[in-house]
Amino acid sequence: MSTLELKVIAVTEEAPMVRSFELASTAGDDLPGYSPGSHIRVSLPNGDDRPYSLVNLDPGVEPTQGGSRYRLGVRLEEASQGGSSFMHGLKPGDRLSVTLPKNDFALIDGPAPVVLMAGGIGITPIASMASALLRQKRDFILHYSGRAQGSLAFIAPLRALLGEKLIEHYDDLSGGYLDAGVLLSAADPESHLYVCGPKPMIEAVQAAARQRGWPEERIHFELFTPPVAQTGDKPFEVEIASSGESFTVPVGKSIIEVLEAAGQDLIYDCQRGDCGICQTDVISGEPDHRDVVLTDSEKASGKVMQICVSRAHSAKLVLDL
Repeated sequence: MSTLELKVIAVTEEAPMVRSFELASTAGDDLPGYSPGSHIRVSLPNGDDRPYSLVNLDPGVEPTQGGSRYRLGVRLEEASQGGSSFMHGLKPGDRLSVTLPKNDFALIDGPAPVVLMAGGIGITPIASMASALLRQKRDFILHYSGRAQGSLAFIAPLRALLGEKLIEHYDDLSGGYLDAGVLLSAADPESHLYVCGPKPMIEAVQAAARQRGWPEERIHFELFTPPVAQTGDKPFEVEIASSGESFTVPVGKSIIEVLEAAGQDLIYDCQRGDCGICQTDVISGEPDHRDVVLTDSEKASGKVMQICVSRAHSAKLVLDL
C-alpha cells in the first residue's frame, strides 16, 4: 500500500479533548488531492493504524486539486486503544506515515438538497462537505450536536462560514438528544442525508429516515465510534467453510483480527462497521450484529454480517470464506 511521510506543522486545541493537526510532506512536496468525506490511515508505533477524516473549512480551497497541508481533527477517547492517545501526544516536528486519501463517505454530485448531521467529532468529514457545498452553491443545512456548550470542535469557524446554514444542538440545553424525526419531517424529501457520529445517533437517524420513506440510496453515514467490548461478551468459534479450519475469537478481539493473525487474506477497510466492505455470508450460527450498514431485515435474516465488529450469539459461526 502506498504511503506518505508527513510531519506535524501545528497542533491546535479545538475543544476540550479535541485537537487539530496540520500535516505537511517531509520532502516539501504538494500532497495528493482528496474529495470531501475522505480519510487517511495513520500508522501507530505498535504496527496498527487508525483512520482520521481530512478537514477543510475553506470553501475557497478545492482539495481535489491537492495542496501543501492536510488537517485532521482527533478527539482523545477515554477508552483509547492507542490511536487517539498517540495522536494527542504529537507535537510540531513529529513525523507520521499515512496512507493515501480514500473515500468511503463520498458527497454525491447533483442538484438535490443536502441535510448534514454531525455528532461530536463526527464533524470532521461533515465540515469538508459543508465547505464543498458552499463552493458549489448547493442548498444544504448542517445540524451539529454535542453534549454541552463548549464541547463542539471547530464551532467558531463553522459559525463564521455557514451562518444560518448551521444549527447547533446541545443536549444539556435541550433536555435530551437531537430529535432526528422532527428534523427529517421538516426536510425536503428529495434531500440526500449525510450523518456522522456515535453509533446510537446514526441508528436513530437511520430509523427516522426509513420510517419516513427515505430510500436507502439517499441515506449516507460514517461511524466515528470505535468498536468496544460489551458486557456479556463471550468467546466463540468461527469456522471457515472452504477449509474447515476453526478459530476462537476471544473477548476484545474481532473476527478480522483473529483470522488475519492466522494468515487469512481478508478484504476490509473501516473496521468500525460502517463501510460494508467486509460483509460476509453466514452459513450457520447466529450473528450478534454491531454494525450500522445492514437494515433491520438483513440483520434479522442472519445470512450476512460485518466481520470487523459483529460477534456471535451462538457458540459457533460458519462463514462463507
